[in-house]
Amino acid sequence: MIRDLNTKKTMKNAFRITKNKYETALRVRIPGGCVDPESLMTVSKIASEYGNGQIHITTRQGFEILGINMEDMQEINKLIQPIIDKMDINQTTKGSGYPSAGTRNIAACIGNKVCPKGQYNTTKFAKKIEDAVFPNDLHVKVALTGCPNDCIKARSHDFGIIGMALPIYEKDRCVSCGACVKKCKSLSTGALHAENYRVIRDHSKCIGCGECVLNCPTNAWTRDSKKYYRLAIMGRSGKKNPRLAEDFLIWADEENIIKIILNTYRYVEHYIDRSLAKEHVGYIVDRTGFMEFKKWALKGVNFDDITIVNQNVSWSGVKY
Repeated sequence: MIRDLNTKKTMKNAFRITKNKYETALRVRIPGGCVDPESLMTVSKIASEYGNGQIHITTRQGFEILGINMEDMQEINKLIQPIIDKMDINQTTKGSGYPSAGTRNIAACIGNKVCPKGQYNTTKFAKKIEDAVFPNDLHVKVALTGCPNDCIKARSHDFGIIGMALPIYEKDRCVSCGACVKKCKSLSTGALHAENYRVIRDHSKCIGCGECVLNCPTNAWTRDSKKYYRLAIMGRSGKKNPRLAEDFLIWADEENIIKIILNTYRYVEHYIDRSLAKEHVGYIVDRTGFMEFKKWALKGVNFDDITIVNQNVSWSGVKY
């Protein structure tokens, strides 16, 4: 029986400290929320043979294999290795199990793999972010959603990445049926209106939802080939000050979003209060001020002309 356990090391190996002595649960990360059947079979095997037969699907699209004896952790690290290999999870040492319990699994809605409203492949972008930030034990939450419907609840995360489509209008294809105008008014923000039998788009009101593209019978509306995103930042749950993320960038590109996330990790490493067990990135921004965060976040970032950068961001929410 284990008598001396390094709980910090155990948690960084993605094993949970539970309320039952000498019993743990393994956290299995699934980047982007997409998993293959063979990996599910491996999870099932571990749960049946080493756990209590139960698997908890987490809010972050991972698994927790429950009821594991702490004596079996090293053996389970070997058994879980095929999943880590198949999903190309970054590891410090092969065979050491999952690294980092700090940065949470990068979650994503199903995206344009299935959903007609999805503007991009959310799982693919999530894996790019995964490759950029792991292994890392900073307390950061990232979520990706394919469109402004925000099925993943991206605004409750430190970084919420919301897909946007830049609609391109070919007037010669338009038959003035009004379908796009009606759908934009009823399902979105009313960014379209008809004028002299043609459709006028108000870019300042357009949220890139793509409803005009989906509902045009003649393909007069198409999506621009370049992918764009809205980046909402520093949303959170928790005890002291739960709040929704606010927009930092609108019509941003993928490369610059990854740069900003990496710059934020450097900012956190510089300012984090190491006397605390953990300090949430949003509270560091509150402590240093948004302007200091922005100075770090935008280092080396050059935007396209279309990108809107909110120069000052403030948050509300319940405060205790």
